[in-house]
Amino acid sequence: MENPGKSAKLFAAAAVVVVVAAALFLVLGRGGTPGDASPEAGFARDMATHHAQAVEMAFVIRDKSESREIRSLAFDIINTQANQRGMFLGWLQQWGLNPVGEQRPMAWMAGHGHDGASAAPGAMPGMATAAELDRLGELRGTQAEVLFLQLMTRHHEGGVQMAEGLLKLSDREEVAGMARKIVTGQAGEIKLMTDMLRHRNAQPFPSLLK
Repeated sequence: MENPGKSAKLFAAAAVVVVVAAALFLVLGRGGTPGDASPEAGFARDMATHHAQAVEMAFVIRDKSESREIRSLAFDIINTQANQRGMFLGWLQQWGLNPVGEQRPMAWMAGHGHDGASAAPGAMPGMATAAELDRLGELRGTQAEVLFLQLMTRHHEGGVQMAEGLLKLSDREEVAGMARKIVTGQAGEIKLMTDMLRHRNAQPFPSLLK
């Protein structure tokens, strides 16, 4: 006769295996690709939205600034972030995932430096408000350049936060590699924009980075 205690232990062990397998399926999905609730999917969706606003702001200042250095910076941001955004959306398509998803923004980083569970819908670090975008559209000359640099510096800091958050949660090659590029590239532009603000007798907004 089979030992009841041994059977119970085997049942419990099997239950643990099932739970772990279900969790892995949720995160990775079929064939090892990221699942809908994975950090990779959340990062790709949120960063695509984040980049879209950066491109929008860069177009605004490119069309109104007379400064060669500002226009050159705007051109670089438009090209780099539009291309990266295309890659994020391409990954989601390749993974068979909806580009929008059902989770609220930043939920993938909940408990990892950003309280995505309690954040208001659409709350991503560094994003400009509608009022700030309206103000950028209204200003001219040096005032517009200063506000653009302040908004974009904060925006880049938010992007760095998100990329560093992904690197803590994922080592998937293509996604982690892009996150490292974002950290390096945007950190360099933050320094450049801080110098541009100084030359215009202005300062960045309070930093989001610790």
